[in-house]
Amino acid sequence: MRSAAAVFLSLLTFISPAPAASPHPLSPASQRPSDAAIEQTIRAKLAKSKIGKDGFQVHVKDGVATWEGHTSVMQHKGAATRMAKSAGATLVQNHIRVDGSPAVGGPRKATVSAP
Repeated sequence: MRSAAAVFLSLLTFISPAPAASPHPLSPASQRPSDAAIEQTIRAKLAKSKIGKDGFQVHVKDGVATWEGHTSVMQHKGAATRMAKSAGATLVQNHIRVDGSPAVGGPRKATVSAP
């Protein structure tokens, strides 16, 4: 009889519901940093970074960081996006123009030389 009870109890262990999952590691909007805090963090990172010399402007609203400016180094545009994301921005709108590249929707010219 004891072995039947032991089997029954062990089966209950497998059937019982799993403990509640821990909260998602990403914070919900109510716990994310404020726009001012995100912008302050971005500006602090920008001041310490090589891309700070480019004079980019950044604004944060509703967790969305918007970059404006121009640079001659393509990698600086990507660095700005990564910087905003790492500071807590939920989305990044990067309007930084790379000098020498055509404007969005602008004509592109290619020169082909015949051999």
